[in-house]
Amino acid sequence: VADGAMGTMLQAYDPGLDDFEGHEGCNEVLNVTRPDIVAGVHEAYFAVGVDCVETNTFGANLAALGEYGIADRVFELSLAGAQLARGVADRFSTVERPRFVLGSMGPGTKLPSLGHVGFGALRDAYERNAAGLIAGGVDGLIVETCQDLLQVKAAVVGARRAVEAAGRDVVVVAQVTIETNGAMLLGSEIGAALAAIEPLGVDVLGLNCATGPAEMSEHLRYLARHARIPLSCMPNAGLPELTADGARYPLSPDELADAHEGFATGFGLSLVGGCCGTTPEHLRRVVERVGGRPVARREPRPEAGASSLYQHVPFRQDASYLAIGERTNANGSKAFREAMLAGDWQACVDIARGQVRDGAHLLDVCVDYVGRDGVADMRELASRLATASTLPVVIDSTEPAVIEAGLEMLGGRAVVNSVNYEDGDGPESR
Repeated sequence: VADGAMGTMLQAYDPGLDDFEGHEGCNEVLNVTRPDIVAGVHEAYFAVGVDCVETNTFGANLAALGEYGIADRVFELSLAGAQLARGVADRFSTVERPRFVLGSMGPGTKLPSLGHVGFGALRDAYERNAAGLIAGGVDGLIVETCQDLLQVKAAVVGARRAVEAAGRDVVVVAQVTIETNGAMLLGSEIGAALAAIEPLGVDVLGLNCATGPAEMSEHLRYLARHARIPLSCMPNAGLPELTADGARYPLSPDELADAHEGFATGFGLSLVGGCCGTTPEHLRRVVERVGGRPVARREPRPEAGASSLYQHVPFRQDASYLAIGERTNANGSKAFREAMLAGDWQACVDIARGQVRDGAHLLDVCVDYVGRDGVADMRELASRLATASTLPVVIDSTEPAVIEAGLEMLGGRAVVNSVNYEDGDGPESR
């Protein structure tokens, strides 16, 4: 069992502008200026029996700190937050009952799928975020409240690079946020999220924030049926209700405990906790109801497939074959090639959309053409298809740099074609 809300607990201490060093609302600064407040929140959750707490580093990332002009402090504030949580966890730990720390890695405010920030810059900043957390002694990294699958990829790749560099065994958790409309902020359904994230090598996959447990039930059911890896769930204390005093979260501690008991039994969750509006009392009841239980056994039935930013497409189709649209191939379609050579990217997108209407399941995208900059062309086209098409993309190129450029633009799970052996099958050809 993990902890609950951090932000509202910090606000209850009513920190002043000086506590934020002038960066009002930047909670991560409190790791340095008011460690007593942050430690007090961790202590309150450990006191009610949780097994792990999350660091106060949700906004210690490129975009969030960048808005305050302190993006250069990602490592510093991550390290300080981890050291604080580690110190409190060690005080509460016993031989019989160790306590753990999860390093919180939030989504920031820039969405790479919409071109707000480049994949490489985001990945590298998350690597610094994770490196600080690991140096501070966390047991796991939790990439949470994810709204853009391309952001998840950048965060997980950055986290895994930091883990490898540190040479430590650190768990990596990824949690997406599904809105009340049944999809992530950019429109990704849960199947697309599973298809894109599970192959990244995360240890746990789950849901957090945005809604209460009732709205998460069907998405958890899907994950329980298809995911090979352990699952987690950290809901809000219900859907927020606007009052004269601000947002109010209506779910009682017993209601949250009821939900988690049902999820643990029915969906085989391994990690549970709370998000916005949940308090130490909420988590006390959760600990009493599900803490220390064996994880219920699941028998998942994975569905091999690819995904766009929006949907998962299984490789096995009821129509008996998987249809790959080839009209977005510069070597196979004269119309597409001429549009690409003219820089008419909207015409290229229109050709792709035509294949959607004609019943294609995947889009083969090939921009390889003599005399052209394939990397630039792939970036231009993949960045548009990422949000303009609901179909997964088959990146068709013999050039590794072109393939990489496409992958850095696509939030879903793409298929790579072609890796060939035209120069033989020795190690140098691979």
